[in-house]
Amino acid sequence: QVQLVESGGGLVQAGDSLRLSCTASEGTFSNLVMGWFRQAPGKEREFVGAISRSGGSTKYADSVKGRFTISRDNAKSTVYLQMSSLKPEDTAVYYCAARRAVVVVVNPHLYDYWGQGTPVTVSS
Repeated sequence: QVQLVESGGGLVQAGDSLRLSCTASEGTFSNLVMGWFRQAPGKEREFVGAISRSGGSTKYADSVKGRFTISRDNAKSTVYLQMSSLKPEDTAVYYCAARRAVVVVVNPHLYDYWGQGTPVTVSS
């Protein structure tokens, strides 16, 4: 069982930046594909970005491409989501997820482990 703990959420203004972190209890963190998802009130959970086990490959949702960057530090068992040029529509609870696999995917149902989420609110 992998435990994921997110941190870094908060209240910011439009145009600001914020960095989320997610630390895993997994000793073999480098065996996990990591993803970030978000869920706004009244909406379904949606894919934000994901990163391969080595960090050499990433995928992003079109809505965040060019503004968000996902990275990982396998030595620290931590994945990051750097968010820039934040917009009010980025307001959501952000979740970290892990997948014991090789392929980076966007489907949340294919992730095995989830964190508790960290809220991000962007005011206009």
